[in-house]
Amino acid sequence: MGIRVLVVEDDELIAASLVRGLREEGFTVERAADGEVAWQALQSGSWDLVLLDWWLPSQDGLSVLRRFRERDHETPVLFLTARDSVSDRVRGLNGGADDYLCKPFAFDELLARVHALLRRREGRSGTIVSSGDVKVDLATQKADRGGKPLDLKAKEYALLVFFLRHPNEVLSRTRIYEHVWDERYDGLSNTLEVHIFELRRKLEAHGDRLIHTLRGRGYVFGDPPGGSTGEGS
Repeated sequence: MGIRVLVVEDDELIAASLVRGLREEGFTVERAADGEVAWQALQSGSWDLVLLDWWLPSQDGLSVLRRFRERDHETPVLFLTARDSVSDRVRGLNGGADDYLCKPFAFDELLARVHALLRRREGRSGTIVSSGDVKVDLATQKADRGGKPLDLKAKEYALLVFFLRHPNEVLSRTRIYEHVWDERYDGLSNTLEVHIFELRRKLEAHGDRLIHTLRGRGYVFGDPPGGSTGEGS
C-alpha cells in the first residue's frame, strides 16, 4: 500500500480513467461517486491526497472541502472542475483547495500536479518509509537499498511500500494481494509470486534476502519468525 488517494468524481468515465492511471503509477486509490459518500470516506480514512470534483450529487465538492478543512488542515486537495473562471478558481482556493485543475485535462499534467502537492506535503510532515537499509520516498516514489537506487515497476514499488509498513510481520498472500492490487485474491493467479520474485531479485542485488516465504502462511519482510522460512528458496 503506497500513497493513499481518494478520487471524488461522479463521472464514470473520468473516474475510471483516474483510478486506472493512478494505480498504474503505484498509488493506492479509492473512489467516491457523490458528496455524501466522499464525506464519509474522508472521516473514516487517512488519505495522503484527495482529488475532488466540484459538481457532485447530494453535496457539492466545495461544501465537502469546507467541511473537511474544518477537521483537517494538512491533507492536500486538488480541485477538478469544468468551472474555469477566475472567480471560481478563487472560491475553490479560498475554500481550502491546494491546487485547481480545469477539465478537460491531460493525465500527465494531473500527475505532475499530484507529485508537486506530495513534495510540498513532504516538507510539512515527511513521507519517508524505511526498514533497515531499505528506504522509499513516497513523494518522489524513489526507492533505494543502502543508498543504491532500485529501479522498480509500479506494482513492485507498491509491494515494497506495503512490506516496509509491516516489517517482521507475517503477511498472507490474500492480505498482500488485496491491498496492493485492490482486488479479491482467487488463490489461482501467480501474479503476486511473479512480482515478489522480481522485487526480491532487485533487493538482493544490493544485499541479503529480506523477503522470506513462509510455507502455507505467506511472506515476511525482515527476519523470519524463528529464523527459518521452511522453504529453500
